[in-house]
This record gives sequence, structure tokens and C-alpha cells, in this order.
Amino acid sequence: MSKLVKPHGGKGLKPLMLQGDELAKAKESAKSLTQVRMSSRETGDLIMLGIGGFTPLEGFMGKADWKGVCENYTMADGLFWPIPITLSTNKDQADSIKEGEEVALVDEESGELMGTMVVNEKYEMTKADKEFECRHVFKTTEMEHPGVAKVMEQADVNLAGPVKVFSEGDFPTKYKGIYMTPEETRRIFDEKGWSTVAAFQTRNPMHRSHEYLAKIAIEICDGVLIHQLLGKLKPGDIPADVRSEAIGTLIDKYFVNDTVIQAGYPLDMRYAGPREALLHALFRQNYGCSHLIVGRDHAGVGDYYGPFDAHHIFDEIPKGSLETQPLKIDWTFYCTKCDGMASMRTCCHGKEDRMLLSGTKLRKMLSEG
Repeated sequence: MSKLVKPHGGKGLKPLMLQGDELAKAKESAKSLTQVRMSSRETGDLIMLGIGGFTPLEGFMGKADWKGVCENYTMADGLFWPIPITLSTNKDQADSIKEGEEVALVDEESGELMGTMVVNEKYEMTKADKEFECRHVFKTTEMEHPGVAKVMEQADVNLAGPVKVFSEGDFPTKYKGIYMTPEETRRIFDEKGWSTVAAFQTRNPMHRSHEYLAKIAIEICDGVLIHQLLGKLKPGDIPADVRSEAIGTLIDKYFVNDTVIQAGYPLDMRYAGPREALLHALFRQNYGCSHLIVGRDHAGVGDYYGPFDAHHIFDEIPKGSLETQPLKIDWTFYCTKCDGMASMRTCCHGKEDRMLLSGTKLRKMLSEG
């Protein structure tokens, strides 16, 4: 009997990926369907629906769910959910699709047939609607924010309904040994006898402060899942293959054997700061993690969020919304007087004694040689 946290919704994992004969038949019948092309973000969301990462969702959200998630973190049926999961298309195509019709979902970059959806609902997304979503999710409507830019550039009609998923794209082959499904991570944790697991979210190689955060978590949990994003990033971020090799070196040489696992998941970054921290906790619950390490400016970009807004948001959501809980950790740094890594809560020395590092600073240093 597994001692891990239950998947979100409390009823077990709900992967929507088809297998075997069912998959072959669905692929064949999809050849005659209208094709809806998906952005990389939408494709990543579909794969997460397929592997059970977005349990218990059954597909892309309708208008009532979209609005409830934006305003109150809840879908129409009361399920907690922090960020809309939507699929858009242009008005001409939307007009040609009848409600109740099944459509084929195709990745716009690779052209691969990724799944199908029964279109139960179509709803217009005006400029005002998109700004409404951005104000709630990103706390800004400025186009300089990469998440805002993506939402504002979406097509003008959302399609909603249940999906069937055919493929995980190239993630299993491109990131062999790193990319894992929730079923796989849960099996590994159970085999190791872990009941408490802290997820460390990253889109960057880990520097000393990150290593220190993970070691704090190892002190209080059975193990740590270094769980990195494998989807699209903003320009200047370090590619996933380089990052995973760097993290692998850290695991081999700087952590005690059998305390840390590295894995990856197929989403694009949304850069939604506090809201994205909640989404990170939610799908880590599906992956079997009891805790999420939340440090400074989690999932942030630029100066759009305060350094600890992602800490505070966990106190603002209704109690019992998530089983996975945040491990809230203060600024961490190297202190010359402490002669080691420390945090604001453990170091009594002054600013002049502290070396603070961030992913932004690290990328700048590396890019300048």
C-alpha cells in the first residue's frame, strides 16, 4: 500500500493516453477529422493530460471553468485549480466546427497528430477577456511579460471538451532517463520506501543556493525530486540537455547516494510567479511529492513579483486545496563569516559578508566568460 500523497482530486491518477488497439483505431479515424493546430504550450498541456500530470482534468476548460479558475482558483465543480488550461483557434476555423464534433489536435511545430477532442463548447476571447486572464494570473497586462505576451497572442476563440491523447511527442526519446510520468515517479518512490518527497522546481542548472535548498529538504524528507522543465523557455535560458547534465554531475558528486532523483516534465514555462507555484505544487502532488521547495521569486520573471509572493499565496488559498505543501525557504547565500551556506534565518552577519547569487546573475557570468 503506497504511503505517498493521493493525486489531486483524491481518486487516483487519471491518464488520458490511449494504448494498443484503441490507439490504432483512434489514429485511423482521426485522419478524416478537422485539424486544430496547437502551440508548444498547448501541446505540453495536452501531454500532461495524457500522462496524468493534470489529474483529474478530462480536457481543455470551458468558459465557466476558465472564469472560475481566473477569479477564485476553482473550476465550476469546485475543484481547486490555479491557472487556466485552454486551447485556442481562429474565428474562421471555430465557425466551421460544430459543437459535439470531434477534431484532431496537431502540434504546429512538428506536425505530429497528438490526440483528439470532442468540442463541447466554443467561446470568444476578446482583448478584454485576455487582459482579464492576465490581470488575475500574471498580475499585469504588460506585453514585456513573456506569459502575458503568449496569452495576448492566442487566437480569438477557445475550444473546450474532453480529450484522448495519442503521443508524448519527442520527450521520451530526447530526454531518455530524465523524462518521467507520474506513474513512473510514484513507482520509484514506492520502491525506495519513501513517503515524504520534496520537489525542487527548476528551469536552470543548480547553483550553490539551490543545492543548499535541496539539502535542507533532505534533512526533513525521505528524498528530493529535482524536477526540471523540458518545454520551451525564454531566450537566454539554459537548454534542458545542458542543464540535465549539470544536475546529473551535482547528484553524482555533491549529494548523498540515494537521496535525490532527477526527472523532467513536458511543460513550457508560463512565468506566472505565485500562481505558477500553486500549479507546480498541484501537479507535483500527482507525481507523488508531499512538498514543494519554494524559494525566492519562484517561477518569476523580471520584477513583476515580490521575492516571497509565492510563499504568501499558499496562505491565501482555501485550506485543504492541496495535499502537497510548500517548504518556504528564505534568501540563501554564502557567508564569509559563517564560512558556509546560510539563510536570512540562520546568519546574523551583515550584507557585506554575504554573496548572493541568482539564476540571472549566473547566466550573465557564464555568457560573459
